[in-house]
Amino acid sequence: MSAQPVQPVHLDSGAPKTAPAPDAPPFKPALVKTVFRGVTSMHVSRAAARAAGAVTRTVLTEIIDGARRAAAEEARPKLLPRDLIAAIDRNVELEVGTQWYVRSPTFRGLLGVRYDAEGAIVPTPRRSASRRPSAAAGAHRFEAGVRRLLRSQGATAVPALVRDLDGIASVFLMDLARDAAMVVREGGVKRFGEVILVMPGQTPPPPSVQGPHDPPTRSGDRRTVGGEDVLSATAMQLFGNIRERALAAAQEVI
Repeated sequence: MSAQPVQPVHLDSGAPKTAPAPDAPPFKPALVKTVFRGVTSMHVSRAAARAAGAVTRTVLTEIIDGARRAAAEEARPKLLPRDLIAAIDRNVELEVGTQWYVRSPTFRGLLGVRYDAEGAIVPTPRRSASRRPSAAAGAHRFEAGVRRLLRSQGATAVPALVRDLDGIASVFLMDLARDAAMVVREGGVKRFGEVILVMPGQTPPPPSVQGPHDPPTRSGDRRTVGGEDVLSATAMQLFGNIRERALAAAQEVI
């Protein structure tokens, strides 16, 4: 009788198996709240922090995707700063966090020389010794989240581009925080009219009383930034398809 092959024995230690951890957000609520504290003394709810992080993630993901497409046209695996320029140039919806542009060498040559009201050249902003937190000074805090987003899309980038993405994320999130705080202070979004595009000879539709993302009033107190306030701020900061995607991502975590 021929010998039977020996089958390997798997020992069960009896310890519970750990389930795979869900994807952690690249911009954690604690970091988002730190940015909010730089612009407002209001309390920031967990829903608001999660929503703002989701919006920022959506915006950076779209920017990275656009840069990847630009690099793919040159068959390059690593993203360069010029890919960021190409992504923004091809899709104006990605033009966010523009205050970072004046601080970045990537954009300096594109912005040209700036002059003040008296015709004097405006110098490039430098690092300030002020203790007051700013988006530019705290941009390095977003590096880990940016690198996670790059890895999630199978992309790599040179350090200069990572820094640009850091800065854009930081400035955009601070702008979002300012607008959300303004919504709380003013009790909602103030509408000043709307623009309706029509073809020549076409009868324009009646103006809407309320926009899909612009509630005239808000619920809640005047001391807390909530998730709905971040949604209103997102509608103010973004437009087009990227706004719809960002709002959808934020609504999923509120």
